[in-house]
Amino acid sequence: MAAVYKTLSGTSSKSDKTNGAPIKKNKQRVLILSSRGVTYRHRHLLNDLYALLPHSRKDAKLDTKTKLYQLNELADLYNCNNVLFFEARKGKDLYIWMSKAPNGPTVKYHMQNLHTTSELHFPGNCLKGSRPILSFDATFTTSPHLLLIKELLSHIFGVPKGARKSKPFVDHVMGFTVADGKIWIRCFEIRETTLAKSEKAVNGTTNNNETTAPLNPKSDNSNDTSNITLIEIGPRFILTPIVILESSFGGPVIYENKEFVSPNQ
Repeated sequence: MAAVYKTLSGTSSKSDKTNGAPIKKNKQRVLILSSRGVTYRHRHLLNDLYALLPHSRKDAKLDTKTKLYQLNELADLYNCNNVLFFEARKGKDLYIWMSKAPNGPTVKYHMQNLHTTSELHFPGNCLKGSRPILSFDATFTTSPHLLLIKELLSHIFGVPKGARKSKPFVDHVMGFTVADGKIWIRCFEIRETTLAKSEKAVNGTTNNNETTAPLNPKSDNSNDTSNITLIEIGPRFILTPIVILESSFGGPVIYENKEFVSPNQ
């Protein structure tokens, strides 16, 4: 079956041309790994993100916290052009490094309010390997450093079409919101339900973890109507940008968050 899929996908890609030029493919692969000293909650978050990103590759823990440039060699070894590195300090603080290997840039975040999927116990669920819809807040377009962060997040969390382990379905949404200088990340399942006209719910019904947006009927003669419901899946966490480096895990600092206070102070 794999050989048949590769053959069909290869012929279709060759035939999809515009004005004689082939369509440019979005080739993104993410290397996910952590440092020594991560807790079980950090490890569960890493597994949750690995399950949500079918174009990712998980590696063993990195032994060093000072020679982070070695991650560029690991990314080249596994044919990855994005790196998501979890750095744990003092057994409780977690820092996230997002880098575009091998030339950069690199963004360092401090993670707060971490809640894994197993902790939340939400009823939502999504197909493993499906592609997400990325929803960014309008605040991302207000400053240059947020535009760079938005582009880096779209490369890491956006599953490219035709990835090796991805499935041709879109059934969940990842929301990125900026508030108080922090980036709030949440994940929702897209659930479509069909209701009869006599059982139509009130428009705009909203719960803590559920948002309903009714759609118009498909036809005037139809007796049913479809409702799109967003149900939170998890995980949810908050990222505080600290610095942005020009290169991959090195180079000059092009942005620094002056308002960030270290949790050790």
